[in-house]
Amino acid sequence: MALPLEEIKKLIKDSIPDASIEIKDLMGDSNHYAATIISAKFNNLSKIEQHKLVYKSLKGKMGNELHALSITTKGK
Repeated sequence: MALPLEEIKKLIKDSIPDASIEIKDLMGDSNHYAATIISAKFNNLSKIEQHKLVYKSLKGKMGNELHALSITTKGK
């Protein structure tokens, strides 16, 4: 079962409220996405820690409802 783009945004916003989020559906199948997320929460964190915050916000849906998500993170 695919995860709609708007639900991905909502999950991330719920955990990272100041996030600016841009998500693209790469294949048009609601299953392969690329996301750019900008947040002050990422300041002073390594890329790995930034990505862990994003994955944690998805609440276990990565690899289940969400098949593939390429993540780019930036601090504000």
